[in-house]
Amino acid sequence: MDVHDPIARAVIECAADAIVAVDDGLRVTVWNPAAERMFGWRADELLGRVLPIVPDELKAEHNAVQERLLTRRTGEGGQISIATRRFHRDGRLIDVRIDNSLLQSRDGEPLGWVGVYHPVEEDEVAQHHMAERARLVRRLNDIVADLNAELDLGVVLDRITAALIELTGADAGGFVRIEGDRLRLVNVSGLPERMLGTTADLRSSLVGELMRSGKTVKLATGARRLDDLIWSELDGLHTVALGLSFLQNKPYGALYALFSGRRIGHTELELLELLAGHAGVAVGNAVAYAEVVRQRAHERAVIDSSADGIAVLDRDGLVRQWNPAASALTGIPPDEAVGRPLPFELPALGEMLTIPLETGVWLNVLVAEIEETDELVVDFRDVTEAKALEEAKDLFLATTSHELRTPVTVVQGFASTLTNRWDELADADRRAAVATIAERAQSLGRLVEHLLRGARAGADELAVTIETFDLVKVLEGVVAGFRSLSDLHRVELEIEPGLPPARGDALATDIVLGQLLENAFKYSPDGGEVRVRARCEGGELEITVADEGIGIAPGDHDRIFERFVQGEAGDRRRFGGIGLGLYIVKRLTEAQGGRISAHPARTDGARTGTRMCLRLRVAD
Repeated sequence: MDVHDPIARAVIECAADAIVAVDDGLRVTVWNPAAERMFGWRADELLGRVLPIVPDELKAEHNAVQERLLTRRTGEGGQISIATRRFHRDGRLIDVRIDNSLLQSRDGEPLGWVGVYHPVEEDEVAQHHMAERARLVRRLNDIVADLNAELDLGVVLDRITAALIELTGADAGGFVRIEGDRLRLVNVSGLPERMLGTTADLRSSLVGELMRSGKTVKLATGARRLDDLIWSELDGLHTVALGLSFLQNKPYGALYALFSGRRIGHTELELLELLAGHAGVAVGNAVAYAEVVRQRAHERAVIDSSADGIAVLDRDGLVRQWNPAASALTGIPPDEAVGRPLPFELPALGEMLTIPLETGVWLNVLVAEIEETDELVVDFRDVTEAKALEEAKDLFLATTSHELRTPVTVVQGFASTLTNRWDELADADRRAAVATIAERAQSLGRLVEHLLRGARAGADELAVTIETFDLVKVLEGVVAGFRSLSDLHRVELEIEPGLPPARGDALATDIVLGQLLENAFKYSPDGGEVRVRARCEGGELEITVADEGIGIAPGDHDRIFERFVQGEAGDRRRFGGIGLGLYIVKRLTEAQGGRISAHPARTDGARTGTRMCLRLRVAD
């Protein structure tokens, strides 16, 4: 590659991975911006100098790799990948994976070596981060169940502040209750107990500021005065985080986290917000319970005023009280509910159960026991919106990642071809490759806009544009893009002469075909032929993608289109992925009025190869 060529130079400069080239004297000839970021040295400091990043104890390994590249015979491949360590400018060692290749002149004379460096700790850091978040979520669920199972107000408050410090790593915490235009400190942890009962003006407090902002969480740092109510008692205080707790959709109090040591991040703030929300429910339940025990005559008013659905069950499990919110949530009036069993599953004591009703409403159900009367108080609230939001977020993230993959893969493949074979390609081939990259980049821009429209439309609506389009052009573009991605696979395209145009979404079809070809490559690890056929059959356009890979086990041909499903449990470990590609394929196909199915590639019963069949409507 001519590193002085503008396009080649741009590819090197824009590469996400560190690219380092040295001549036969181990002097640096290429040091791209990604290498500057990874190792700390600037290019103008190293160009022409001997490469300084190889530790002494690893120089023998480094030299051995270069010698192997020089002596490799034809057919053995031109790249050697190793996992090793290299110096950063500050002296620390970085774990890297290096793809080493030999640099040669047009006459085949060796000019030096080039290495593409990849950090190996990123996946481990991401996995640790996800594992830690999962652990915190599980712990939060345990805490919430524990809180809602406890109806003694003092115990609930103690557990709330203890959970706050455990989850966020705060140095101290407290809970304040809103009493008219005043705040009262009702619980502390990590601060002197003599402060309990202290009051402060609501309007001038941080809680007042938070309520006026319309948000539910707030951060205050050392840039402002932090002596409000309880802060001056904690030495070294630098950050205060607080979250509002609601009861009956009104601010009931606030949970404070005080930091004098560690710094707070987004995760801690999110956990504070979640805990504060559940704290309002737990405190509300405890207050309601105390009120019932203390003043039975007013129990109807307390239960009826709750924004949550509340049912009181006798010792036989029959409903004795059924508040208006319960009627609104379930659609069952009190005269049909009282005297009968609860119309949904009852969780065990201390557990929180999320269940769907036939009306489509999702409920979070909690139960507590009144020991004095052997009655059960069942609290349930509508979480349909939260459930839909969670599913919409999951679907959007999954759709985005999979729909972006195909055009990015094609751009990456052509860019890699230009990078590695620039001198071997004719000018017309170069122009064709660059034109394909430009076309795919344009498609990528349309795809991003498409996804954003889909996100606004809602989780159940994958935005597609139904129109007449040239299926032949789409097929030729997809196949051309994948032919350059693998030396092991041969992609053959057969199109019936006079194939009519299709009725559907060209971009969605491009994505579907790209995913099918990507799967054909992925599940044919030994290579082979991938045959794409298109014909008009039975008034429909039938496109098949057949490979010579491992095939699909009997009974799994329909199941593979479900979310998070792959052919066999071992496939995920062997081939990677989380089983969403064909789910997205099915959704995009059906959104434009088409059908997708999977079949064995062979008819003699042998499990060799897969044939995916896509059927689209013919344009009128």
